[in-house]
Amino acid sequence: MRHKDKNSVLMISNEGVTEEDMDTVRAEMSIESKRSCKQLPWFFGAGFLMAWLALFYAIVIPLSHSLPNGLKIAQEIEKPGEFVAERAEILLFEIDRMGPRVTGDVANEVVIYDFLLNEIEKIRSQMVTDLFELEVDVQHVSGSYMRDQLMNVYRGVQNVIVKLSAKNSNSTSYLLLNSHTDTKPGAWGAGDDAFMVVVMLEVLRQMSISEKTFLHPIVFLFNGAEEQSLLAAHGFITQHKWAANCKTVINLEGAGAGGREILFQSGPNHPWLMRHYRNSVKHPFATTLAEEIFQAGLIPSDTDFRIFRDYGPVPGLDLATVKNGFVYHTKFDRWGLISRDSLQNSGDNILALTRSICNAEEMYDTEAYSQGHSVFFDFLGLFFIYYYESTGVALNMSFSLGGILVVCVSLWRMSRVSCERVSTLACEFGIFLLLAVLGFLLAFGFPLLMSVFYDAGDRTMTYFSNSWLLIGIFICPSLIGLVLPSTLYLTLRPQEKICHAYRLQIAQHGHCVILSVICIILTIASFRSTYLCMISIFFYFGSQVINLLSTLHDRGYLWALIIGAGQIMPFLYLSYRFYGIISIVIPMTGRNGLSPNPDMLVALLCALGSILSFGFLAPLINAFRRPNCLIGGLVLTMFIFCMITLSHIGFPYRSKTNVMRVDSMQVNRRFYDFDGNLSLEDSGYYLHLLDRHKEQPLHQTMNLTNLQRMGDTCGDELMCGIPCYRWCASRNEARWLPRWEPVELPYPTVLKLINKTVLDNGYRVRYFFQLSGPPNLGLFVKPKLGVKLLKWSFDQKMLDYAGTYKPPLQILITYGKDSSPIDFYFELLKSDDNLDMPVFELGVSGHYASPTARRDNSSLEFLKTLPDFAYSMEWPSSYERHIF
Repeated sequence: MRHKDKNSVLMISNEGVTEEDMDTVRAEMSIESKRSCKQLPWFFGAGFLMAWLALFYAIVIPLSHSLPNGLKIAQEIEKPGEFVAERAEILLFEIDRMGPRVTGDVANEVVIYDFLLNEIEKIRSQMVTDLFELEVDVQHVSGSYMRDQLMNVYRGVQNVIVKLSAKNSNSTSYLLLNSHTDTKPGAWGAGDDAFMVVVMLEVLRQMSISEKTFLHPIVFLFNGAEEQSLLAAHGFITQHKWAANCKTVINLEGAGAGGREILFQSGPNHPWLMRHYRNSVKHPFATTLAEEIFQAGLIPSDTDFRIFRDYGPVPGLDLATVKNGFVYHTKFDRWGLISRDSLQNSGDNILALTRSICNAEEMYDTEAYSQGHSVFFDFLGLFFIYYYESTGVALNMSFSLGGILVVCVSLWRMSRVSCERVSTLACEFGIFLLLAVLGFLLAFGFPLLMSVFYDAGDRTMTYFSNSWLLIGIFICPSLIGLVLPSTLYLTLRPQEKICHAYRLQIAQHGHCVILSVICIILTIASFRSTYLCMISIFFYFGSQVINLLSTLHDRGYLWALIIGAGQIMPFLYLSYRFYGIISIVIPMTGRNGLSPNPDMLVALLCALGSILSFGFLAPLINAFRRPNCLIGGLVLTMFIFCMITLSHIGFPYRSKTNVMRVDSMQVNRRFYDFDGNLSLEDSGYYLHLLDRHKEQPLHQTMNLTNLQRMGDTCGDELMCGIPCYRWCASRNEARWLPRWEPVELPYPTVLKLINKTVLDNGYRVRYFFQLSGPPNLGLFVKPKLGVKLLKWSFDQKMLDYAGTYKPPLQILITYGKDSSPIDFYFELLKSDDNLDMPVFELGVSGHYASPTARRDNSSLEFLKTLPDFAYSMEWPSSYERHIF
């Protein structure tokens, strides 16, 4: 019995049909299915790949950089209540003219604060006084706390604090907005963080001139010592009169020059904040992936958000501008690089977010809404999605298991239609599953291998100035590795029993199962970023359901149309997400230290992005003839890009835009013996190198004869005999270049022994000191063998946990306006009463980081020899080693 219409689904009654007839029908269906499995011409395959590349450049790139038009002051009448970017831009220019604003320097302690107070008074004069009250407080605060193996001591650092309240409000729960006014030495700080300072000023103005009141008071904190280890934020949250009432914080930072601000930290455990972000923010840009990368310590930065979270504890949102991170903490971070449109983008978002949270019912009792972490992300900047972590677990597990289930149904369907044994299909699936595992390994392995080769050839960071090179050196190898095993198998081992279209489906099923298993494992391990895998699986699951519910599953390659169409959304989102993350990470490779190979991190991100965004699409090249030619095209592309990286285009650095960072100090050193005599005095340049290339590129223009690696020469000397400044953990990799003439310091750093008191019959001794010098001072304390440090003037935590904090103990002292000498003591216990022998070593460093501090002529000449592609955050410094 034959069915007359071979293109329709066979509907055969069991009546009068023999088993022989059924075998005949199945055989004919199998033959018909194989005839319909004709691969398309190979050149369509090239067009297929180019179409996705075109989609990336036509949609992902424009939306990644999309900004609203900046509102002008003249348009304010037409659009009342909206953020006015032009006014913020004018204020930003005024701050930019002040130059670097280092804690303890006049620009930061006087000029910027006079500017802020003046602008606040202007806002007060425009405020709707019938509705609002505005209070201003200037805080001078001192204190200390532990961070990163370092005791941070501060005196007289400043905060300008404004509280805006509605007169009809009786709420004691405040919303805190924070940004900082200070900069790194030598940096102009237009993006970090003057950008957010002027945004806060305009938000304050808009809130105070509005006719709409709000439930909860808003505290605007302009803090003056963030770059010096987050000091002013600590002083506010631990000591200010309004701090205890601050229930939520919006922390505003800068890690670049404008652009869109990314939400990269939230809560913790306050997902209601995500609801307000979703409902209010006009231009969302956020991802759980950024949060987990940042909190894993892969980003060489920190923000005041840590202080509010740990010492408040105050939950909140941490946002930062990230565009053009190459100028971050350099003198090139200027007003001219920041567009009015980027100010409008951040202003719109922060103003809307402020209005939403200061009217939130949750603010009355935030702890009652502490309900776990959340998963959050934006889609191409068009809208924002969030859900509870528990919901994320359910989604991840459901669609992962659903993906595995739909694969099983598909294989069963193939067996029924093709008349092949289930065991035959299961065996084929097992082979493709192993090939999928191999594809995953190669997709990660090839880019990592490239990173190792580039590092071995001293060609790391070739993408630093030309990020498009990543396409050839990491993305193409990842795609090659992903499709190579299955393509070779399909090409070199034809299967007569199962048609090619089915085998290609089975190959995709193998990828789906591997991705589902990974999703399940990562979900169990509590990685919230696992939602990225879930998105890819979800759309494949949906596409397969459509194919199975229709006849497309069994009609040649028509199923591939649904798969391809279903992958448009995940491709757009996942490529957008990883493009954004990689764009943030690339500038950071220039300041991530010497030891890790930065190419490995970038290669991993490129591989992960390639697998997730193109994992279900890349195998479809096997639907075209000669798929090996397409792989060959990828190999050729990779080869061409590799050749380009060997040219001047692959040189990482560019002057002004993509600079090499070489932090340095001009150091005068003095070593005093136990008898108080000066045993050695010398000078030199202490170079703290910040990327993988070390000093090699500097040889082009600099005379580095006698350059020494500190770890090779310091021996047992206290802190290697250098005034390391929060870089002490990497002091062994620092470089020392001797100079013959002494460094001339702007003024001396003076340590005085005021008193020595012997206690407990000579077993305990207390030393009283007085220290004066520049606004940034350091102490390094190392008791001698058989001596224990019992007490000191500073926070006792480091001494209470002696097993955690090993000598030499490090103390960083920073002052703002209070430059009076610092009195302190050390109390030590000696195992014997022989005080005629040394008890402890004390290193003292002074850092003259102010831009107004004089550099001597030799230092200026040395700095001029830096290549034009290098930038040095530099200052004079002193170091003295004393033995008591």
